[in-house]
Amino acid sequence: MEAIVAANVGDAVSYGADSWTERAVARFHEHFGSASDVLFAFNGTGANIVALGSLLRPHEAVICPDSAHLQTDECGAFERFTGSKMLPVQSADGKLRVADIEPLVAHAPDQHHVVPRAISISNATEFGGLYTLHEIRELCEFAHRHGLFVHLDGARICNAAAALGVSLRECTVDLGIDVLSFGGTKNGMLAGEAVVFFDGALHAAAAPFVRKQAMQLASKMRFIAAQFDALLTGDRWRAYAAHANAMAQRLERRIAAIPNVRITRPVEANAVFATLDRDAIPAIQERYFFYVFDDTLPEVRWMTHFATREADVDAFADAVAHASTIGAAR
Repeated sequence: MEAIVAANVGDAVSYGADSWTERAVARFHEHFGSASDVLFAFNGTGANIVALGSLLRPHEAVICPDSAHLQTDECGAFERFTGSKMLPVQSADGKLRVADIEPLVAHAPDQHHVVPRAISISNATEFGGLYTLHEIRELCEFAHRHGLFVHLDGARICNAAAALGVSLRECTVDLGIDVLSFGGTKNGMLAGEAVVFFDGALHAAAAPFVRKQAMQLASKMRFIAAQFDALLTGDRWRAYAAHANAMAQRLERRIAAIPNVRITRPVEANAVFATLDRDAIPAIQERYFFYVFDDTLPEVRWMTHFATREADVDAFADAVAHASTIGAAR
């Protein structure tokens, strides 16, 4: 917020031709290398469309896990705006593996079928898990051997890097990722995401036009850029993400001690998944908002973030314990 206020002084040239955007791009170069090209967007859905829409033609397709945000939670935006198709692969943990992709690239292109052209993964995944560096490198090497681009939906890439104890570069471009949707909103920013192409030649002709058509070109871009400049200065990005991860670990410890509540997935970043008595859920939701991720179990998802306090975690855990006790009594 301080960065936005500071940018709100005087006039600036529009559409990114300003000193704030120049400084923000320089920050990305510090983290990812000078060969990377950066385009700013308003939100994650828009960033994903710009990233992949710049690389694919309408007869080409993107392979992704069936749980990918791109597939499940973006209202078909990718298909509508690019004309390309998603090829979702079943995955119990939200990860793609080489064995999942092999059957889709085993045959020569056929005019009756879409042609796989990219794979898209998320780190952290939609289930809160993490890819290891080896897993991503293996995927990238396989994809590149078969002429596929690799897109990383990095809405929570800062959480992943902090949890893995590596730099942003070490868990992206150094492993072979071609294009990254870099999340700012989920790590402290008011609004704004970035699309980072690690080989500028990939997007030079198309991406600025794709961004405009996707309604992601900000006239007052300095207000997005100023936030990225602040977020990527020093280790602020890591401090925010590490704090969110630590609060998830605290929540895991508190929840694990509550009878009738079972943590269902490893807590590796800033998400906690759990099952509990169905009757307890609405009682907790009267005070706290969260998603029921799988209604058949029912499995819920609880997220922590850059500003979650220990007191917030403890109060929420107390509410879960109280509601679970009442639900079990029924």
